Amino acid sequence: MRPKFRLPPRSTPLKMLALAPALLALGGCDWVVMNPSGDIAAQQRDLIIVATVLMLLIIVPVIALTLFFAWKYRRSNESAKYDPDWHHSTRLEIVIWAAPLVIITILGAITWTSTHLLDPYRPLDRIAPGRSAENIKPLKVQVVALDWKWLFIYPELGIATVNEMAAPVDRPLNFELTSSSVMNSFYVPALAGQIYAMPGMTTKLHAVINKPGQFEGFSANYSGEGFSHMRFKFHGMSEAEFARWTEQVRKGGGRLDGSRYLVLEKPSEKVPAQRFAQVDADLFHKAVNRCVEPGKMCQHDMMAIDAKGGLGMAGVYNVTTLEYDKRTRRGEGGGFRSFVAALCAPFAGSPAR
Repeated sequence: MRPKFRLPPRSTPLKMLALAPALLALGGCDWVVMNPSGDIAAQQRDLIIVATVLMLLIIVPVIALTLFFAWKYRRSNESAKYDPDWHHSTRLEIVIWAAPLVIITILGAITWTSTHLLDPYRPLDRIAPGRSAENIKPLKVQVVALDWKWLFIYPELGIATVNEMAAPVDRPLNFELTSSSVMNSFYVPALAGQIYAMPGMTTKLHAVINKPGQFEGFSANYSGEGFSHMRFKFHGMSEAEFARWTEQVRKGGGRLDGSRYLVLEKPSEKVPAQRFAQVDADLFHKAVNRCVEPGKMCQHDMMAIDAKGGLGMAGVYNVTTLEYDKRTRRGEGGGFRSFVAALCAPFAGSPAR
């Protein structure tokens, strides 16, 4: 007798069952970039969607026609028309060149306008569609990227926080950002696009949060060993809730001065949220100019001296105090004193006789 062979059972239900955990995991994802809570982030989301749809107008027909021609002119299809002498079609050439040209023109116009309208340095004209930001006072926030934590200073409120930030909804936010050592990237996907924070300089970001809630913020630029944990919580609150939060920070006590800043600046990971009821008014200015240490010449003073011709060999001591590797704190010597020997300027009057 011939052995009886049976076809294996269909594996489709098993495959679907195997894919179920992956589908459930994807169902829990929060596509915050495509579902933002801030007007700037929403405009950036719309830009992504429009650009994607415009490109699909070309990509989808090309893929469909590629598959169609491969199927129609397959070797086994003897009924397909064979025309080895075909070489040109004016109508086809017009479609091939005109359609991409139109798409590229539209994309170029959108890119040009959005580059200016969504410039992070540009103050906000609106806080939401149809709602002007003209008569709303912005909230100023100074941000310092430390290793590996975020410092937020509210100069108008006189408070500061570490790895925690709060802001009222529907109120423009004016960020000033810098870094203590290496370049970082400040990014709250629900709020706006990322902006770099770099040592020795400031960058700016204008944004607004339109919905209350707790959102994730982090560094989007690799900055060393503790980069993965360089995250913070961003709280969107009503004006009343923000006022209560501010009072809680003030009641918590603590002062952020230069000595405390130098402790925070040291590399550390997984730092819990910290609050300071008081902060030195010029701390951010010193952090930008890399002169928080007592007796250290500020970067802007050095640049002013250079603009007037420099100090020659005497200026070597000033440059030493501005070195990136921070020798004094690492115990590799020190004792250098920054000083200004003299500044000479041409006499504007008549020459001496």
